[in-house]
Amino acid sequence: MVMTSSPQTKPLSDEELRKIDAYWRACHYLAVGMIYLRDNPLLKEPLKPEHVKHRLLGHWGASPALSFTYIHCNRLIKKYDLDMIFMAGPGHGAPGVLGPVYLEGTYSEIYPDKSLDELGMQKFFKQFSFPGHIGSHVTPETPGSIHEGGELGYSLSHAYGSILDNPDLITCCVVGDGEAETGPLATAWHSNKYINPIRDGAVLPVLNLNGYKIANPTILARISHEELEALFRGYGYTPYIVEGSDPAEMHQKMAATMELCINDIRGIQQECRNSGNAVRPRWPMIILRTPKGWTGPQEVDGHKVEGFWRAHQVPMGGMHSNPEHLRRLEEWMKSYRPEELFDDNGSPMPELLELSPTGNRRMSANPHANGGLVRRELTMPDFRQYAIAIPEHGTVEFENTKVLGYLMRDIMRDNLNNFRLMGPDETASNRLQAVYEVTKKAWMADFYPEDLDGSELSQDGRVMEMLSEHTLQGWLEGYLLTGRHGLFHTYEAFAHVVDSMFNQHAKWLDICKNHVPWRRSVSSLNILLSSLVWRQDHNGFSHQDPGYVDLATNKSPDVVRVYFPPDANCLLSVADHCFRSVDYINVIVSDKQSHLQYLPMDEAIRHCTKGIGIWDWASNDDCGTEPDIPDIVMACCGDIPTKESLAATAILREEFPYLKVRFINVVDLFTLVPDTEHPHGLSDRDFNSLFTTDKPIMFNFHGYPWLIHKLTYRRQGQERIHVRGYKEEGNINTPLELAIRNQIDRFNLVIDVIDRVPKLGSAAAHVKERMKNRIIECLTYAFEQGTDIEEVTNWKWPYKGNDFCQ
Repeated sequence: MVMTSSPQTKPLSDEELRKIDAYWRACHYLAVGMIYLRDNPLLKEPLKPEHVKHRLLGHWGASPALSFTYIHCNRLIKKYDLDMIFMAGPGHGAPGVLGPVYLEGTYSEIYPDKSLDELGMQKFFKQFSFPGHIGSHVTPETPGSIHEGGELGYSLSHAYGSILDNPDLITCCVVGDGEAETGPLATAWHSNKYINPIRDGAVLPVLNLNGYKIANPTILARISHEELEALFRGYGYTPYIVEGSDPAEMHQKMAATMELCINDIRGIQQECRNSGNAVRPRWPMIILRTPKGWTGPQEVDGHKVEGFWRAHQVPMGGMHSNPEHLRRLEEWMKSYRPEELFDDNGSPMPELLELSPTGNRRMSANPHANGGLVRRELTMPDFRQYAIAIPEHGTVEFENTKVLGYLMRDIMRDNLNNFRLMGPDETASNRLQAVYEVTKKAWMADFYPEDLDGSELSQDGRVMEMLSEHTLQGWLEGYLLTGRHGLFHTYEAFAHVVDSMFNQHAKWLDICKNHVPWRRSVSSLNILLSSLVWRQDHNGFSHQDPGYVDLATNKSPDVVRVYFPPDANCLLSVADHCFRSVDYINVIVSDKQSHLQYLPMDEAIRHCTKGIGIWDWASNDDCGTEPDIPDIVMACCGDIPTKESLAATAILREEFPYLKVRFINVVDLFTLVPDTEHPHGLSDRDFNSLFTTDKPIMFNFHGYPWLIHKLTYRRQGQERIHVRGYKEEGNINTPLELAIRNQIDRFNLVIDVIDRVPKLGSAAAHVKERMKNRIIECLTYAFEQGTDIEEVTNWKWPYKGNDFCQ
């Protein structure tokens, strides 16, 4: 088998070839200048050590292929008036992108001090990887970027997310061959099975096969052409190879191949759109095989550089102590003949500027790469109409996330082109299946007759399911950053798979929100965690991990919110808020199982708006004309902890009628932190008012208990806060058995209160003994029957109205 070669044509005239190569040389000159120089940008005087940065940071190795691909995209944008954006997958590849962005003029328009002249070039060079300025990735400060590349693996999923429901957009995504070794990138190749040529745009992947990572060869560069072609044909692509090192030949090959690929894409789309028949084609992709550090130094100090791993980062160092390296650097930069590229004032020659697209057709100025420019508000139904009727608090049961499915069904009905639901094969498992009433699961691979019986597959579906959390979240991030809306849902224990991906998106939002004012607001990344730690009745220990919220609370409070709605009506209120919000990551923790419902809709809205509040109907410290000071504060956060805390409160009321209990529920986790640390946190005065200043606080929490201590560490009286939560105790357990093992159950909570309220005295010893006996009885029953005792399974809040105060 022979790799599909580039077309044997030469579409560039001699004059076009000369100009495009000059443009590319200008990009190289700018890239090297960014890495090395802080002064003397046009080399008008001999290069001196003081002209060079003290710390040389940046990556040269991938930059030539990035700018090479970028300028060939520009050629086709101008020729065919394409709507196109660019994604750079290779890590630290910013020099190869910033160069053409600067030449297009967009950089100077956004940052006027980086003007297209000598002074602007000097500042452009100095700012790169320099303290207080920009990093060496394609960061949010880079016009046209929606993918930083700080962590390898997400470029292709971001690219595919950008073209969903975006039929005119083509995203050129350069995938580094080192990046191609990551798990997230490997699964993202399968995104082509979800692209509908009628309603979606297209991705043109370009595998940058330069052969090396930081200090090792790359796998794909060391396999045969036959194996490489088989790999990408197996992924469902038509691969074309553009291979070589001679610039003139490579420009002709790349021009011909990219034009062929673009025409293939446009032809596929036109045929499907004209016929109305969406088929899964073999989309084209390019394997660009060029030397690492192409056009740079061949060797340094007797060691091979170009075409080897030593070209990956900074090919030469020691400029302040090694005159030979300084001489070589000047020789290298002058090899690009800057006098032919820039005039005496440092401005690019007019013939170079003519090669760039203009206006919004510049990839650096495309509105899709600043998604807030094209974002439309969702048409939202009134979430109140989905309310669960609650005649009395804590007496009705329902599946919380099932109600959310009804809301999303109608959101998707009313927003046919800008809302998607992403989840790893769990839409029905997480009780969101109502969305299938208006849209199915996207599927462009083969169909079988039996799929008609409940598989819910459709070529036109907008529910995205795939067993790769990385690809799903990458799709959604690309979708959001180009101006749309959506939700990503997954099992709580396995959200950790995308921990670092969460970090990267949070950092992106933080920079955009606080440091890049020209970036417009984008829809929040909404994450629903369901199938929770406390209801893993058959999955066991492997599915018990609530620590994702610990990760979330490590991020900047400017961009992260964490919600624990205790029932369906609260979940509806929280979801409505999250779908309307911008520039956040909203983590919503809500179980899919049937749970008690506590608050009528009007109460739920008030409660969620505050984020934390006293449940008067579950408290008895405000029953008379003169309120009493509570003896104990029962606080809870999460669905199972809420039920167990209420049950414990009912037991305490029955056993100790004179005990004054204040019941508090927390929805928004960040209300616990001081308002000086988070805009939604409580002031010390409000916190002390809610929790009192001298009474014990029993806090029953969904997750790991130390997280509450972390969030409240600056609060007064830390010794009063006693937190119960998940302690890594569990396996195949009934819900109550698991709660008992982690001491968040009603019986252990009653024992805790007895231990901490002195006024109960020695008379409480008998109650404490009964609680210990109940624990033994419940565990024994679970071991014998495989289920919890009926009085626990079917427990309801026993008081109505003001009965609790009687």
